[in-house]
Amino acid sequence: MHKAIIFDLGKVLIPFDFQLGYSALESFCPYPAPEIRQRIRATGLVGPFEKGLLDAPDFVKRLSAALDLKLDYEEFCRAWSCIFNGQLLPDSLLEALARRYRLLLLSNTNSIHFEMLRENYDLLRHFHDCVLSYEVHAAKPEQEIFEEAIRRAGCLPQECFFTDDIAENVEAACHIGMDAVQFHSPEQLQQEMRLRGIAW
Repeated sequence: MHKAIIFDLGKVLIPFDFQLGYSALESFCPYPAPEIRQRIRATGLVGPFEKGLLDAPDFVKRLSAALDLKLDYEEFCRAWSCIFNGQLLPDSLLEALARRYRLLLLSNTNSIHFEMLRENYDLLRHFHDCVLSYEVHAAKPEQEIFEEAIRRAGCLPQECFFTDDIAENVEAACHIGMDAVQFHSPEQLQQEMRLRGIAW
């Protein structure tokens, strides 16, 4: 029997498009969006930022230097966070699940993005706890972040149902003993939950 339901955030609860961010930064620097993407990747800063090894001001300062950005901290945060748009799973589903199970969020994210999401997405109120890569200093598919999610769920791994849009993360969750499926659509996810007797 399942006791905890654990959701990934991006492209499971909330869709996002990195291209929107590159396009937003384009107006503040001399590089086109495709080159911005390449330059960001070349810095190697995003991974450490998502694991909380860089704080937000240091990340913004170093990335701004790499991109020759001409904008202040608040302008950067708005451009960096404009990638999110919409909601994939209805509040009614999350609210109903939270009444029956321990509902957790498990996300590779960063402090700038999550602060914006917390301010703008009311759906986060349904979650009993959030396991965030930048707070626990580990990122999916690393075993440590799944162990932390299971600890906060307060039950056995096999009593946790987890969904993520990335196959590698689903495989890592299964390896540690969780019941996990790859997310493809809201309809497919609800069917997977029904097959397991997860009610809402």
